[in-house]
Amino acid sequence: MSSKARLVITAVVLEKRPVAQVVRDYGVSRSWVYELLARYQAEGEAAFEPRSHRPQISPRATPPETVELVLRLRKQLGEQGLDAGADTIAWHLAHHHNTTLSRATIHRILARHGAVAPEPAKRPRSSYIRFEATQPNECWQSDFTHYRLTRPDGRPGADVEIITWLDGHSRYALHVSAHRRITARIVADAFTLAAAQHGYPAATLTDNGMGLHRPAGLPPRRTHRPGERATPPPHRAEEQPPPTTPPPAERWSASSRR
Repeated sequence: MSSKARLVITAVVLEKRPVAQVVRDYGVSRSWVYELLARYQAEGEAAFEPRSHRPQISPRATPPETVELVLRLRKQLGEQGLDAGADTIAWHLAHHHNTTLSRATIHRILARHGAVAPEPAKRPRSSYIRFEATQPNECWQSDFTHYRLTRPDGRPGADVEIITWLDGHSRYALHVSAHRRITARIVADAFTLAAAQHGYPAATLTDNGMGLHRPAGLPPRRTHRPGERATPPPHRAEEQPPPTTPPPAERWSASSRR
């Protein structure tokens, strides 16, 4: 019961105020006040408890006898070693009992009565593995994507490939460039150019695309200044099975095409 209903009953029963005055003061109908009084006289303090607003009847609800039939078919088919899924039950209902129910309705009936364990359609986000380095320059990720250029007159142009080097911590695009075809030399040059501007990473990560493998993709540096890395950073190419979420470099490439 709402707080206003409690105030109305208190005003009439305890304060002995006239119903007409309570109706005027609280802006409620006279019939509602009398309904509250009748409920309070019949139930006492229980009348103040919240009540369900669920309708007493639902014209579109599945009849109880149909629900019992679905559960009985489920049990019979399972005991005979036959398939007892929602599709099979729907077939038996239509062909042997002249009853039509949707697959979703049958599944809800089975789940409501504990005849089937509902399984989530999607994996929970807590099970996802996030590709994120803990510090900047801890791991760089690289990917390249295909893109069709457009001529000034609107006609389709040449195909190009766009390479990206992405910092695995900040998701910052360290290098983005377009080429007619990505080769191992272009990958190495792009990496060297980004490293000269941002410093060398502790490791690199790519997929299994052609041109992204070491040693051809990431050759050792021939010269280095004091304090710089003299050997190439460890490189790791992703292997099957695929990750639960696309690596950031692949998502970045997909976004750049939109």
